[in-house]
Amino acid sequence: MVPLFFVMFVANYMDRVNLGFAQDQLRADVGLSAAAFGLGAGIFFIAYAIFEVPSNMLMERFGAKVWLTRIMISWGVVATAMAFVNSPGMFYALRFLLGVAEAGFFPAVIYYFSRWLPDSHRGRATSVFLMGSGTATVIVGPVSGALLEMHGLWGHSGWQWMFFVEGVFSVVLGFVVYRYLDSGIEQATWLTDEEKAGLVTTIDAEQDARDAQRGTSARVSRWKLLADPQMLLFLWIYFAINVALYAVTFWLPSIVDDIGGLSDFQVGLLTSVPWICAIAAVYVSGRISDRIGKRRPVLMVLLLIGGCGTLLAVFVSPWVGLGALCLAAVGFKPASPVFWTIPQSYLDARAAAPGIALVNSIGNLGGFVAPTAFGIIEDTTGSTKGGLVGLTVVGFLAAVSVLLVRGGGRNDRIRTRTARGPVEPAPEAVQGAGSTARPGPGTA
Repeated sequence: MVPLFFVMFVANYMDRVNLGFAQDQLRADVGLSAAAFGLGAGIFFIAYAIFEVPSNMLMERFGAKVWLTRIMISWGVVATAMAFVNSPGMFYALRFLLGVAEAGFFPAVIYYFSRWLPDSHRGRATSVFLMGSGTATVIVGPVSGALLEMHGLWGHSGWQWMFFVEGVFSVVLGFVVYRYLDSGIEQATWLTDEEKAGLVTTIDAEQDARDAQRGTSARVSRWKLLADPQMLLFLWIYFAINVALYAVTFWLPSIVDDIGGLSDFQVGLLTSVPWICAIAAVYVSGRISDRIGKRRPVLMVLLLIGGCGTLLAVFVSPWVGLGALCLAAVGFKPASPVFWTIPQSYLDARAAAPGIALVNSIGNLGGFVAPTAFGIIEDTTGSTKGGLVGLTVVGFLAAVSVLLVRGGGRNDRIRTRTARGPVEPAPEAVQGAGSTARPGPGTA
């Protein structure tokens, strides 16, 4: 099931960011300005943030299998409908609906893992799943570029073929998911009765241990977390990372196209180069941060590298600029996984779930700000260079902000309180929890 989720995430990310490759053709056919295009690209994230919590509530009611199938098929239908955009209003509406359709996908997969896999395997499964976004950034360029070259076939534009084919793929994949994804361990025909019983017993025991450690005051108000200065720093840094990352993602094809003399397929191939470099950087930076045990210096260096890459792209030729954007991707793409190790170690187990959810929700709004601001800057100045300068400033400010973040030491953790003071787990709960009752994405 893990490879199936990997393919689902590839499709998810592809339908989210393929808009950048259709930019030139779409704007010409529909009559979109750069600012209008940027607004449409970013409005997806507004809908995603609004409907993420309701989607999670409905998932608990209908079950992960049914809800994941609904998410995939509905986002595939909306992505396919993008092929028929004929006005700015329709463009905005479909991008908003795409955010509504995709909302809750990531938490649903994490929830599914929590009901299927013990802690000892969940981390590896989540890592494989997250590699889907990196893989998508590599393959979406060549695939979208090849589909754009179908321009004129049967009287349709290349961007229409791109949206239609990639959207239909997600719809078909949704039916595959429903066919092969088991609702629960008991329904898995590929497990023996002994394996089912052992797996259920292990997962239930781990859940009981986590509940015992959390105690009765497990929930923490997000508003209370906002009173903590460190949490505000986390919100700002993750927001900045997303601003930089999505700005590069959406506008990279346009920047590469400035080289001139390239076909759509060649543009797609070249845009995959920075993300290939970024995937390698994700692996290397993760190993380095684990080995030295110091996340903040690694995160600061990555943000500085990303800022230097965008700054260099302003002053060099388009071909050298592509190399500079490789440097930017190497900095900004690995910054996200390294960043998440810091709030996870800072937050107490009781505050981890609402804290991580809060940072994720606010931080993802950077996906709205980035393309919107980039479009306005291009309309105003006639160039993307102003946007690249803005990304440089964002990257450098975020790097400086990391200096103010406290390490995840024992004395730095946020504690929830009752009227009598800090709540500590009972000794017997700690003994029963063992090493499985630790905060992290699985427990969230």
